[in-house]
Amino acid sequence: MSSDSRQESSPAASVDEKVPRQVKPESVSKPAPPPVPPSLPEGGLYGWLAVLGAALALFATFGAALSFGVFQDYYTRVFLNEHSPSAISWIGSTQLFLDFAVGLPTGKLYDAGYFRLTMVAGSLLYVFSFFMLSLAKPHHYYQVFLCQAIGMGVGMGLVIVPALSLPSHYFRRRRSLAMGLVFAGSSLGGVVYPIMLNHLINSSLGFAWGVRATAFMVLGLLIIANLISRPNYPVKAASATAQQTSIFSLFLDVPYMIAIVGSGLVLWGLFFPYFYLQLFAVFRGVDEKLAFYSLTVMNAATVFGRTLPNAVADAYGAFNVAIPMTTITGGLLFAMLGATKPASMFVFAALYGFFSGALGSRIGVGMFIISFALLTGYPITGALLRPPEYLWLHAIIFGGVVILAGACFLVLARSLASKKRETWRL
Repeated sequence: MSSDSRQESSPAASVDEKVPRQVKPESVSKPAPPPVPPSLPEGGLYGWLAVLGAALALFATFGAALSFGVFQDYYTRVFLNEHSPSAISWIGSTQLFLDFAVGLPTGKLYDAGYFRLTMVAGSLLYVFSFFMLSLAKPHHYYQVFLCQAIGMGVGMGLVIVPALSLPSHYFRRRRSLAMGLVFAGSSLGGVVYPIMLNHLINSSLGFAWGVRATAFMVLGLLIIANLISRPNYPVKAASATAQQTSIFSLFLDVPYMIAIVGSGLVLWGLFFPYFYLQLFAVFRGVDEKLAFYSLTVMNAATVFGRTLPNAVADAYGAFNVAIPMTTITGGLLFAMLGATKPASMFVFAALYGFFSGALGSRIGVGMFIISFALLTGYPITGALLRPPEYLWLHAIIFGGVVILAGACFLVLARSLASKKRETWRL
């Protein structure tokens, strides 16, 4: 046998044939690197302009919602006095419901890159509905409901979600502080609206021109807000880099859902003084001119309630701030029964405004779920008043109990969330 043939049949040759061929390094498919989140400037000119624009948007929209007590009082005693307080409160509660419920579809539009379209469309609808409210005739309930509850409610919802989302484009480390400043805009709106509306509506101008003058102010504020507000990066790109979470998976998150139930219970009773304090003060014999300032004092206190606790939450956590604030708010509501003199009324308004102001709102799915509490809570309390007796004790007990029950659910949610984090560490 030749040496060539021995070489071909050697074991070394047969082993070499079984060794896989080397693959060039450049041909190996490597996993895509994780997306890099956009850097945040933590402020800057455009960042603070975005905060200012969002604050002006909430001043114009949610500030009016916080001032519905002016309309509740005027409608109950004058404009729609043939209707019960419960029927009238459906106007304000439906408006609040739509503010929050529209958050889910609006959030989807925002994530799809329609920030500008959503803001402009909401602003136009809101301002148009505000002007249409000035044309509503006395004792025509359906006209007021369509303009103030439906039109203004949907318009608010379209504006509020993009406005609340803007600070997250510019702030991460100081986001709670930025959000507190944005929410302070709604509080300042709650200071200005009651003074303006009470003086204009109850003056020689009357309801129509009082509402119309307010609508012109709103138009100017929303024009400025739309001009100076813009995202820091394309929303589509930001959404693509973020980890997408299925909506259905949120319902399997037990601590999250318990927190939502707790938030719903809190909001079931939280806005009772914002709806009824002015009417309560008038019926309890407080001078009408002084009673007009009850909502102003309460909303002025929420300016501090929305900023100081939010700054503390950056250091100590949202749950650790929300739980004591909620508990104190629920207890304070019972003190409303003693607010029958100007001094006690203003003290109650200031304290309740500060502690309730610390309870911020959620964006997206949470807003949609808890909106049903806002829809039903204040018609329930209105029905518990049972005019003409006006049994304030029944309504106040309902509001205080559901707020304190909500605080208990928040404690449970915090406990479960802490245990889950400990499990993840193991």
